[in-house]
This record gives sequence, structure tokens and C-alpha cells, in this order.
Amino acid sequence: MRVLVGCEFSGIVRDAFRAAGHDAWSCDVLPTERPGPHLEADVRAVMGQGWDLLIAFPPCTYLCRSGARWWPGREDLQAHAIGFVLQLYGSTVPRVAIENPIGRLSGVWRKPDQIIQPWQFGVPERKATCLWLKGLPALQPTEIVAGRVPRVHFAAPGPERWRERSRTLPELAAAMAAQWGS
Repeated sequence: MRVLVGCEFSGIVRDAFRAAGHDAWSCDVLPTERPGPHLEADVRAVMGQGWDLLIAFPPCTYLCRSGARWWPGREDLQAHAIGFVLQLYGSTVPRVAIENPIGRLSGVWRKPDQIIQPWQFGVPERKATCLWLKGLPALQPTEIVAGRVPRVHFAAPGPERWRERSRTLPELAAAMAAQWGS
């Protein structure tokens, strides 16, 4: 299966699909952190190139609930972010997953198909993650564990905090590859 992982600089999801035997590529305007097939480009420029699955992690700066206090006066940026998500979802790729935190998309577009937590996939943390799915089943939990620490939420402030918050957990990436890659 040809898999495009959009807005992913980490290579974590790409590598999980590659480990499962798929032709998976990450795509981001940033360079990848890990060696591997990566397109340094706007995902919209390449999503029409015969992919079977698109998993996209659009930037949440103007979409997530945690940033709501900064939305006033930035309605144009928020509209652009919403439009970007809708372009990804409306692509010709037959199977699409859009990931984003709880936030604006639920009010202006539609409710997510699923909200998952790391503790459902073997990581004792809490970070609600919404999934909007097209042609894909909901992810099934792989290992429910105790512990509900909001590690990412309490990450120290700084210029690289966004980077840590943006990385997909390897356990979640493995579940995506196992369940959506079949």
C-alpha cells in the first residue's frame, strides 16, 4: 500500500508503516528528523499522486482548544487552518485520517469519528486526540494501562515545546500501521 503521512517531520508514523511492509512516505515543509523517504513540501502538492492512504497531522496552532485565548483577531489564520484540513480530507485519496486535538474543527466542520488517548495504546499518559476518518475503521485499543499523566501538557515552555507536542507516540503509530495497513 502507498501511504502518505502529511505534516509529519518526525518520521514516526512513516517508519511504522514501512516496518509493516508498506511504501510509506512522510511529507512536511520541514526536513525529517529521521532518515527515510520524506518529501519536503506542502502535502497538498503531492497528495494527488496515487496514494492509497493519507494520514495527516495538520498544525493545530489555530485549531486546538488550548490556544483559544489567542484566536480573537486571528480569524483569517484560523479560516486558513480550517480550509487546509478540509482540503486534506477532501482529497482524492480513498482512505484518510486527520488527527488534531479537541478544538475548533468540531464546531465549524463536524465532530470527530473517534477520540483516543495514549493510555489505550500502552502509554500511561493522557492527551485526547481526535480522528476524522474517511474509508477507515476506528482504531481499536491495543493495551489499556493505568496512569493518566498529562506529560505533554506540562512540558516546559520554550522554543522547542511545539516539536515535542507534535510527535506521534510510536505505540499509536504501530496501532495505525497494524490496523489501517491491512
